Amino acid sequence: MLFISPYTPVAIRTRPHHFLRTLVARGHDLTLATLYENGSEQAYLGELESAGVRVVARPASRWRALRQVAAALAAGVPMQARYNWDGSLAAEIARLHAEHPFQVAHIEHLRGAVYGVHIGKHVRTRLPVVWDSVDSISHLFSQSARQSESRFGRFAGRLELRRTRRYEAEMVRRFNRILVTSAQDRQALLELSDPAAESKIAVLPNGVDTERFFPIDGPSQPDTIIFTGKMSYHANITAVVRFVREVLPLIQAHKPEMRFEIVGKDPARQIRKLGEADERIHVVGTVPDLRPYLAAAAVSVAPIAYGAGIQNKVLEAMACRVPVVASPQAVQALDAVPGRDVLVADDAEAFAGEILRLLGDEALRLRIAAAGYQYVLENHRWEEAASRLEDVYDEAIRSAL
Repeated sequence: MLFISPYTPVAIRTRPHHFLRTLVARGHDLTLATLYENGSEQAYLGELESAGVRVVARPASRWRALRQVAAALAAGVPMQARYNWDGSLAAEIARLHAEHPFQVAHIEHLRGAVYGVHIGKHVRTRLPVVWDSVDSISHLFSQSARQSESRFGRFAGRLELRRTRRYEAEMVRRFNRILVTSAQDRQALLELSDPAAESKIAVLPNGVDTERFFPIDGPSQPDTIIFTGKMSYHANITAVVRFVREVLPLIQAHKPEMRFEIVGKDPARQIRKLGEADERIHVVGTVPDLRPYLAAAAVSVAPIAYGAGIQNKVLEAMACRVPVVASPQAVQALDAVPGRDVLVADDAEAFAGEILRLLGDEALRLRIAAAGYQYVLENHRWEEAASRLEDVYDEAIRSAL
């Protein structure tokens, strides 16, 4: 099996990380082709080799990426479609396949799709391809262009939307099987494609690493609310800015001593300014381990206004047995039951009300937390996801015969 990832599948890139780890543990012969950005990512690839994965890697180059972005603009394709292209890596993939043909190729994300295109054009022996789109990026851009609080999010969405729609439609036609994490993303890709694509596109949700995210015994900090996620990402910026502007004042009116923690990598200037304006807002930034922060929180929030795919922040909080209050958009990809596994609110007053209800009722907090934890255990294990992925590989191989 050939697994192509346009970026090193470290733990924060949870989907390719866990698919690789689980598949090799299940006995598959895996070759990973990828790019690495720094010494820590290169060291991680050494760990994968020790685990039994054959690794073919090239260093990522910022200058090469910028040249590829310029080439993408000239060619009328999305910038992401060329950003991680490395011709020498593609040549090595072709050489390996010529020597010992792979049965199937798994390609990660829209950024990796260009390698699948190259395989189709230049590899003589037919190689079935499973493209894990993860999300529909055009679906994300159509939302960010209208709703993002980030100037970059609005600009990127408007600039890239039309090209990304065309490109995703082409990739759906080209590859044997396509994966997404939610029914909404599947529908978005189907709307770009012809009816024959319906049998090719499957929903495969993310799992949760229950060895990394699990309940930690100990009291939570009273009236502490937490938001987690990569804080340079425009959808997270929008969620937090609107939460602070529209929801937090309603909570502070009843709980003036409350504490709001924003925990996640690379907080944007917009986010840092929130902490500077209110001492009750703590912009923690990057942390080596998210679990102690989740364990200390009374409530985790996911006030997502727009997005694509599945919200790992919701699943991780549930796995740590922390009650979650979420917007409908944050849980639309899940089968969790509102009111039992998670509390859901669709406007500022309702959102604040559900948080205040949890903060004031310990029995309710424990009940929602326990139900969410059980939901994760029953529905989001990586072993089950990997088993379903194996079925998709078999379908792709049969479709190529």
